[in-house]
Amino acid sequence: MAVSLSKGQKVSLTKDNPNLKNILVGLGWDVKRYDGGHDFDLDAAAFLLGANGKVTSDDDFVFYNQLKHPSGSVEHMGDNLTGEGEGDDEEIRIDLSKVPANIEKIDFTVTIYDAKERNQTFGQVENAYIRVVDEATGKELIRYDLGEDFSIETAVVVGEIYRKNGEWRFNAIGSGWEGGLAALGKNYGVNV
Repeated sequence: MAVSLSKGQKVSLTKDNPNLKNILVGLGWDVKRYDGGHDFDLDAAAFLLGANGKVTSDDDFVFYNQLKHPSGSVEHMGDNLTGEGEGDDEEIRIDLSKVPANIEKIDFTVTIYDAKERNQTFGQVENAYIRVVDEATGKELIRYDLGEDFSIETAVVVGEIYRKNGEWRFNAIGSGWEGGLAALGKNYGVNV
């Protein structure tokens, strides 16, 4: 059974799973109230960060327009334009053995595409979650349900994996941002 986390909780991924190599990070959500005439397109992304909390180059930003990191360690599995259906809406695969040594953590985010133009916010989203699955066994290791603490935000840093004392750990963040993908990219040092 998966460990269910609350905001701010941290847990080791590899302490009890020392052979863990390939993980799938699944992100999901539902739209609760919106009839503005546009699809509600949420986008997952991964930022591979150095010790300073910034990308080392724009290649360290994996999203719908750059699906794979040059190292092969992180791959976005494609853009879901509507969020329809059950289960994960977008997925990102990580090969922990290929993450470059200079990358200390990988942050997972969700943003609303064209949020300002479409008058959409995370206040209109419910049932948002992130989960980490061991791809070798299909076992869900961690799940973090975000709750509904957002109103005007158009971007959320959902969670991160990071290295500590030779282990990979997970941190449930759930931090909302205004300004969408551009604001997040700028924060992480991506040239936007």
